[in-house]
Amino acid sequence: MAEAATELLYLTKMDDAYAREFDARIVKRGDNYVVLDRTLFYPEGGGQEFDTGILRYPGGTSTVVRVEKKGIVKHVLDALPPPDVESVHGVVDWDRRHAHMRMHTSQHLISGLVYDLFGGVRTVGNQIHAERSRIDFRPAKFTDEDLQRIEAETNAVLARKLAVRIVWEARSDLEKRVKPDRANLDLLPASVQNLRVIEIDGMDACPCGGTHVRNLGEIGRVRILGKSSKGAETVRIEYELEPAGATVA
Repeated sequence: MAEAATELLYLTKMDDAYAREFDARIVKRGDNYVVLDRTLFYPEGGGQEFDTGILRYPGGTSTVVRVEKKGIVKHVLDALPPPDVESVHGVVDWDRRHAHMRMHTSQHLISGLVYDLFGGVRTVGNQIHAERSRIDFRPAKFTDEDLQRIEAETNAVLARKLAVRIVWEARSDLEKRVKPDRANLDLLPASVQNLRVIEIDGMDACPCGGTHVRNLGEIGRVRILGKSSKGAETVRIEYELEPAGATVA
């Protein structure tokens, strides 16, 4: 019999990703992890790193050091709660969560802009971290001037403080308004028909299960750190974010 899925509390509405605390029941224990009936912790996936934080319970606290989703959502802990503990209060590390939200939303914007500016260059990989992130593009051969253009165009859009929203949409409807290769729809299994789409107002729409900010004004500014070759016609761009109001040299 299949195990019951953990309810992902950050998933349904945009505001859900801003919640920081929740209550849950422990439904399974492993050697170094617990499975909860519901969670706000994001498990590593889609290029985005996992959330960290703590689980509180009467008489103690466990630190969430990693969250994985391989069939079930495992909250890997520094120490398991005592066997008689059935319920916990989870607290997400907000600074790390919000950094990932800012980074992931900026990745969507950069990927969409590069596709439009350079004749359909696709994002073929990304890794979202709190301090800096990377995006792999193909087919691409960016010059230093191209990187300056990407940074300038991205920051010009960020300055517009556009709204970001979650739209639950039928795959067939999204395909009518977005090119499949722009949103990597052709990489999604045909069986996936109801899509969670992250939409940047008038700029981008892409299926994604990650956490994102409500408005581009939360992101600040992008600073592109450099590029490197990752194989035939594949270029990796690394970047970091400056807080809103900071000056990018």
